[in-house]
Amino acid sequence: MGMKVDLRFFARLDSLGFALALTFVAIIGKQVCSLGVLERNTDRLTVGLGMIPRGEVGLIFAGIGATLMLPDMHGTPHPVIGLGVFGSVVIMVIVTTLVTPPLLKWSLGRKASSSKQ
Repeated sequence: MGMKVDLRFFARLDSLGFALALTFVAIIGKQVCSLGVLERNTDRLTVGLGMIPRGEVGLIFAGIGATLMLPDMHGTPHPVIGLGVFGSVVIMVIVTTLVTPPLLKWSLGRKASSSKQ
């Protein structure tokens, strides 16, 4: 999917800002979802951090949307998802995949050190 990204996209600050916002919302959304864990003695923060890199399905749907064409009012076909949005989704998936292991290591280490005390 990443091969479909136009590398000129990375030079556009507006698109990178959208990618940053999308990444932030993806991370916060996973933390909000972790509040649904009702089991006692479960570290909700660690659960939420573990859910962060779940953007692969979104990447597949974005890839389909980038190739799916729909006509506008004049009959001219346009992709459902533009290249800018697709690039932002790719960046979000990359960032969330890369930040999760160190965050999980920190969270699990925090829990281990607090249980030793």
